[in-house]
Amino acid sequence: MAMMQKIIFVGISSLLLVAVILGVVAGVMRSTTNQIEVPSKHKIRINAVSKSVGSLCQVTDYKEECVETLSSASTDQKTADPKECIVATIKKTFTAFTDALKHSKNMGQATTLDNMNKEALSDCNELLEYGIGELQDAIESSEKGGADNINMRAQDLKNWLSAAISYEEICIDGLTNPELRSNMTKSLEKSQEFTKNALAITTEITKLVDTMKGAMNMTKDLFAGDHKKEGRRLLNSGRYPKWLSAADRKLLRATESGKVKPNVVVAKDGSGNYKTIQQAVDSVPEKKEERFIIYVKAGVYYENVIISKKKLNVFMYGDGARKTAVSGNKNYVDGTPTFRTATFAAIGNGFICKSMGFRNTAGAKKHQAVALRVQSDMSAFFNCRMDAHQDTLYVQTHRQFYRNCVISGTVDFIFGMSAVVIQNCLIIVRKPMDNQKNMVTASGRSYKYEDTGIVIHNCRVVPDRFLAPVRNKIKSYLGRPWKQYARTVFMESRIGDLIQPEGWLEWDGDFALKTLYYAEYKNTGIGANTSKRVKWPGYHVIKNRAEALKFTVGSFIQGNSWIKYSGIPFIIGLRR
Repeated sequence: MAMMQKIIFVGISSLLLVAVILGVVAGVMRSTTNQIEVPSKHKIRINAVSKSVGSLCQVTDYKEECVETLSSASTDQKTADPKECIVATIKKTFTAFTDALKHSKNMGQATTLDNMNKEALSDCNELLEYGIGELQDAIESSEKGGADNINMRAQDLKNWLSAAISYEEICIDGLTNPELRSNMTKSLEKSQEFTKNALAITTEITKLVDTMKGAMNMTKDLFAGDHKKEGRRLLNSGRYPKWLSAADRKLLRATESGKVKPNVVVAKDGSGNYKTIQQAVDSVPEKKEERFIIYVKAGVYYENVIISKKKLNVFMYGDGARKTAVSGNKNYVDGTPTFRTATFAAIGNGFICKSMGFRNTAGAKKHQAVALRVQSDMSAFFNCRMDAHQDTLYVQTHRQFYRNCVISGTVDFIFGMSAVVIQNCLIIVRKPMDNQKNMVTASGRSYKYEDTGIVIHNCRVVPDRFLAPVRNKIKSYLGRPWKQYARTVFMESRIGDLIQPEGWLEWDGDFALKTLYYAEYKNTGIGANTSKRVKWPGYHVIKNRAEALKFTVGSFIQGNSWIKYSGIPFIIGLRR
């Protein structure tokens, strides 16, 4: 039996196991059956198969492009190595993004553009550069190790690809000139197709591998691979912040006792290193791997702050959300694209903020006016406050967490395309303009394979003092679908009587009503009564605890692998 095990072992690898799973679920071109004895009571039956390119491409929306791409990764033009499939599709997407950026930079020369569209076109260039950066990270990650490594890095790959899709959407949304918008849409057509294909293939392969995780664990002693040495997480790789270590667990608590020593201090009165927050941010070394701490003393700072992509691992804290605040008034009506209206923008990965306020004081009449825009991956906000009217908090991309915060606004005031959990927060609905309705959320999830959405967990939804007296006259809703596959979940939260019985509002007719995923789970309060909720195909009242667990901090944003090291308290699962 030992000799038989050895013979079989030589012919099977962890890469083949991935192909096995694909074949079992989606069909095979050919198969043989072998049985492996393992040193336990269990036996694992493995079908050694090869997956056809054509069958694998069935999960994609753009099948011809998929077959063309994957054929280059196939040695016989018929069968496909799962890892090479993922690498090939991401590389193809990278090329398409690069071409789109070249076209974007050449646009506008033949068309007279107003200032807003000039800015929006500039935003497109920046967004596409962000997308190229995400894809570079994805390529570097997917090329390492074998197919088992792809599975371990699945969440990160899907995170990067989802972000790339969002950049394409945001670019087009910002353009109002019909000719320019049409040209940009056409220019991005191929990059959108390839990005969606890459995400679909990555998701399907990793999903199937994940279903066999138990089998892989049982055979790990038979397989000699890099995965045993590398471990599950990527937190020690160069791309991720070094502050995610056990030594930093008490970071936030240390700020309360004054024991933490900031790298720089910001003070309006000149008693610190800098008088403005942006000056302090500019002093952060680029791509710094260690944590950089900025303490902002009490005061209202009238400036627009950007923590750029190269400013990593910044921890910023103030003296309280009402004492230390950043205030601005850029807005859409006065000619600034929504993307640029943010008073504070956090882009560099690993950003943590505590005890600060973010305001946009443009007012309801100025429509879109963002207080805080967050693009930073694995970012967290604790004891912070965001105040504006329309589009207050722009949870733009990547994995984000908000705890013990106050968020106020009117129309779509929590919106974006990220994977975000907002937990233990006070959500205040304000009085809008006449003839307006309030919508707490607007999810921008635009593709079915994106691991994104807005989760409101253990929060309170209440009216402010101006809305409260007229809350029965002014209609307020939990959200509306900004994009085709909008996903929003309210769970274990207390919802006030300001929310309409139907709960949710259409965006435009029947747009997205069949493809969205809106759900509620064990909420309380008068506004949480689901008996008269909308009857859309995409709306759900979750009754299965296992389904609700998919949207918790641990599952939805993999928070147990990064939030726990920041010192921020959090509920990893459900309260009850």
